[in-house]
Amino acid sequence: RQRQMCIRDSSRIMISKIIHKIVPIILAGGTGSRLWPFSRKSFPKQFLSISSLNEKSLLQNTQKRLEGIKNLIEPILICNREHRFIVAEQMREIMINPNSILLEPFGRNTAPAITIAALKAIELENEPDPILLVLSSDHEIKDTNKFLELINLGENYAKKDRLVTFGIVPQ
Repeated sequence: RQRQMCIRDSSRIMISKIIHKIVPIILAGGTGSRLWPFSRKSFPKQFLSISSLNEKSLLQNTQKRLEGIKNLIEPILICNREHRFIVAEQMREIMINPNSILLEPFGRNTAPAITIAALKAIELENEPDPILLVLSSDHEIKDTNKFLELINLGENYAKKDRLVTFGIVPQ
């Protein structure tokens, strides 16, 4: 939520800065077809513990790597109906209580999922323009410090009403 912090100085009020809340949106849909035979329709790769870094699932690591980001609220997760209990349990295991778990009746790619999550973020934070951090739940990012550095840099642009995208250079 965007708030103005005020400091009282005798009889005048000084506005020190505006605080922007960041709403993580974690896309956890998927059919389980890309990492077969490990990944299945009932248990896609984002729920598997295949990281070389720890024993957490890709979904759990997606949330855990956000630790250290200032002004972060609890995430909004989007998943298939069939996976709602897996998502809730994996978040519970890492002591995260999501703001919302939105259910897709059927997969329609990322744009509709992000749109409905953005509308939910506005509802949760009661502001027309929250900063959304949209993340895929099935990526492994080994250099968390660099990731956080780039998120902080991107946040500065987002505060200026810029659209920020992250990616990797293909090799």
